[in-house]
Amino acid sequence: MDVTLLGSLAVLALLDATSFGTLLIPIWLLLHPGPVRAGRIVAFLGTVAAFYFAVGVAVALGADAFLPQITRLLDTSVAKWLQLVAGVALFFGSFRLPSSGGRLPRWRERALSDDGGAAGLAALALAAAAAELTTMLPYLAAIGLLATSGLPGARIALVMAGYCLLMIVPALVLLALRLAAGDRIAKPLTRFSDWMSNSNTLAWIIGVVGFLLANDAAARLGLIHR
Repeated sequence: MDVTLLGSLAVLALLDATSFGTLLIPIWLLLHPGPVRAGRIVAFLGTVAAFYFAVGVAVALGADAFLPQITRLLDTSVAKWLQLVAGVALFFGSFRLPSSGGRLPRWRERALSDDGGAAGLAALALAAAAAELTTMLPYLAAIGLLATSGLPGARIALVMAGYCLLMIVPALVLLALRLAAGDRIAKPLTRFSDWMSNSNTLAWIIGVVGFLLANDAAARLGLIHR
């Protein structure tokens, strides 16, 4: 198996490990007053990983049948102009995106008012994963790499399983630290959670992606030279 491919996937997985569902919600669960409910946190993370594994394998294996048709479609003038418009819209729309800080309290409130135990947290995990699926650009890039890697289906499933496991490793490490260190790690976790939830990382990512899409479309249309 290509070491370069595995290295690229590992980097993408670690980027995905900092997302809303794989890190921010688990940190909030770790900061819940009282004893740490390790089982519920593991159930949450396991559900998130299983969801991304199922979607990733399905898309990566299904892409092979449609990739030639998709490539031909994207090479038409209409598709290029649509890509240009979409890229420009994403770039300028990113300036109007609010901070993600308002979203976290809503998810927290749902978790607090849920009396379903582990089942309720699993439902929350599925909702969080589905809500941010299309914004997890590293994950989508990883699916693209696997779809075009030429690996057999069993290998793709194995690599995707490792990818999704690596996505939740940082949260599992924080869980282990919380269990070992107790409240001594609570303040650093709180500061880190507040910084991430109040940052506007998503807007920056969308703006960069919009620029790259628009630039690529403009070059392929002959509007600019690269």
